Amino acid sequence: MTYRSTVAAAAALILGAALATAASAEIKLVQSAPAANTVVATTKSVSLTFSEKLAPGANLQLSMPEHGMKMGMKTTVSPDGMTLIGTPESALTSGGYKVAWTAAGADGKKMAGQVSFKVN
Repeated sequence: MTYRSTVAAAAALILGAALATAASAEIKLVQSAPAANTVVATTKSVSLTFSEKLAPGANLQLSMPEHGMKMGMKTTVSPDGMTLIGTPESALTSGGYKVAWTAAGADGKKMAGQVSFKVN
């Protein structure tokens, strides 16, 4: 094997490893509105922005844990495909809320999490 072919083979291995690592990165929540653990006067929607474009099937569920209530919410995806937007079916009253989410990115691996906030 010549020096050039050895260098080319090594470069191909490094590039392949880098691409495999990038493709296997898990989707992550990068921002929410309302922000996690904040108190807001009111909100008409909840938005969660992720680290990459969402695969089909992403979901939001809104609840009031202290009352054991699940709230109806219409969920849409932003035009760039990176933000889930939830619009509650009715106005949010004072109290604590939890937004549970599930989402997957390009690798197809489903991730889940939650964001809590309060309405004053």
